[in-house]
Amino acid sequence: MSMVEPVSTADEYDELAQPPHAEVPRDHKLWPLMEAALREIYDPEIPVNVFELGLIYKVDITAGKDGQIDLYVQMSLTSPACPVAQEMPSWVQGALFPIEGIGEVDVEVVWDPTWEPSMMAETAKLQLNMFG
Repeated sequence: MSMVEPVSTADEYDELAQPPHAEVPRDHKLWPLMEAALREIYDPEIPVNVFELGLIYKVDITAGKDGQIDLYVQMSLTSPACPVAQEMPSWVQGALFPIEGIGEVDVEVVWDPTWEPSMMAETAKLQLNMFG
């Protein structure tokens, strides 16, 4: 009889904290630092970070100068009327730029697809009492 090891709660939480539609370079050695930086940025009106909210749609990596990598980040906002719509891209850029090994950071706000609550990580839904 084989024994199945239980999944640790940390692994379960990590999985629940991942937004389902984010196209991010999870296998890149710098991704843990990038993800941690993105988790430090909060929409001032919502007590959840932009990564778990599902606002980061895509992070693409390209080879930069001097062995560094350049990032292209595609993100959205919860609404075009978001009061920090002008500042949020620079917050994302400012969080990623200082990571050692990253050169340029280009952040683009897109409205297609339109952000919706289903794009949030399960942890964000729980924090905002949005079950379903």
